[in-house]
Amino acid sequence: MLKLWKWYQNCLAIHPVKTQVLSSGLIWAFGDIAAQTITHSTAKKHHHLQEKDKELKVNWKRVATTSLFGLGFVGPVGHYWYEGLDRCIRFRLRLRPYSFRFVATKVAVDGFIFGPLDLLVFFTYMGFSAGKSVPQIKEDVKRDFVPALILEGGLWPIVQVANFRYIPVRYQLLYVNMFCLLDSCFLSWIEQQEDAPWKQWLNSLIHSKEKKDEG
Repeated sequence: MLKLWKWYQNCLAIHPVKTQVLSSGLIWAFGDIAAQTITHSTAKKHHHLQEKDKELKVNWKRVATTSLFGLGFVGPVGHYWYEGLDRCIRFRLRLRPYSFRFVATKVAVDGFIFGPLDLLVFFTYMGFSAGKSVPQIKEDVKRDFVPALILEGGLWPIVQVANFRYIPVRYQLLYVNMFCLLDSCFLSWIEQQEDAPWKQWLNSLIHSKEKKDEG
């Protein structure tokens, strides 16, 4: 394990972007396999599968699609995002590194900009990858975006507080990628849930609140 860590550090020092891109792709692939396993196990438990479908068959096309999202978006964009965010907060806003305001500002900016962007790109990309039309993708985003944002919004800031307070910038994407194994699993599961009753309830709750505010 120590040798693996030293090898990763060496790769990160020599090829930082390539290392982040490849590690992100692998993690998102594992996350999607986990999501498919969870979805299959849940359906099997509740007897929603026919006899021929009771054995798990991994959809490798979907795994490759999800992995490409890690390779093409999370890895490169995440690398430059954390580097740029740190420089901006540190040198433009001139906040003292690792102070309360420094960490809080980072968490807020990350949560309001990168978090929603990540979700929007993920659901849009998965829609196009599945061959859906633009109107269909818009409906999927409407269905999936808000529930995912609310559920992630309750947990991700806690992860990022520890990240921005204790982890050096060069390792922040690695730290995030460790949680992205769960996050990619969660997002893949959200996307596979389609029109689940809990999604409909959550969206109807938000729409009813908006109507009440308008009234």
